Amino acid sequence: MSLNVTAVSYAQKLSLTEVQRVRSALTAAGVVLEAEARTGNGRFEVHTAEGTLESAAGDGSALAELRQAVAAAGVDGVDTALVPASLRNAPRKFLIMDVDSTLIQQEVIELLAAYAGKREEVTAVTEAAMRGELDFAQSLHARVAVLAGLPADVVDSVRAEVQLSEGAAELVAAFKAAGHVVAVVSGGFNQILQPIAEGLGLHYWIANELEIVDGALSGKVIGEVIDRAAKEKYLRAWAAAEGIPMEHTVAVGDGANDLDMLGAAGVGVAFNAKPAVRVAADAAVNMPYLDAVRHIAGV
Repeated sequence: MSLNVTAVSYAQKLSLTEVQRVRSALTAAGVVLEAEARTGNGRFEVHTAEGTLESAAGDGSALAELRQAVAAAGVDGVDTALVPASLRNAPRKFLIMDVDSTLIQQEVIELLAAYAGKREEVTAVTEAAMRGELDFAQSLHARVAVLAGLPADVVDSVRAEVQLSEGAAELVAAFKAAGHVVAVVSGGFNQILQPIAEGLGLHYWIANELEIVDGALSGKVIGEVIDRAAKEKYLRAWAAAEGIPMEHTVAVGDGANDLDMLGAAGVGVAFNAKPAVRVAADAAVNMPYLDAVRHIAGV
């Protein structure tokens, strides 16, 4: 069985020696290289190598084995994503991203907690939840509870502090310009996400809803908690609504709350992620530029 695959290597600086080491890892794993290209944008450099792998295993098993082999060969400071050619060549793709520490640089719950004098306490809980040590829904309720009594206008103050990750706007614009679909799903809050989503022109978005009573935060969220199961659910539902097969979807996230959608997507990308997420994901971006994902997806 032949598997057509593209190896996408990226780093802030990518030397010829590093490229040659990636080539050696691919050929040692049985990939016959057919075409190569280099590109970059002044912030990071990219090398793509298209090839074919002959394997007795099914496509999924063969790709998993190839990823393991290339990772084991490891080139320090260089990440290499192994992507099926079928995804990169798909006429329509679906990109779904986490928000906090992925689409944006901050964790919104921590910014809100600072106004309650509880930032350090909430940060510790957030980090444990993102490592998968705590149930996300329980940890969310506990963290939101410390916000009770804060005036609702702190939401506006926090919104002004939020910054997109470097390359986020470029990534979204590139996908949209090519006719693809872009969504975000967040364990954060609609009140912060809505203007960001509308400003970027996202096709789909959802987050938790902070309850506001008499002009103040109640310390509760309304309705369904957007946890790891919900993230996968929305990925599947939105992709189906667009008629895009799961094999042509790309998911990006950084924490344990993202693991289900990363696993369900055609390619799951760990963005500056917790160690357990990097291990589980199909690819990792360990530099601060979110638009590296467009090169992984071939956009």
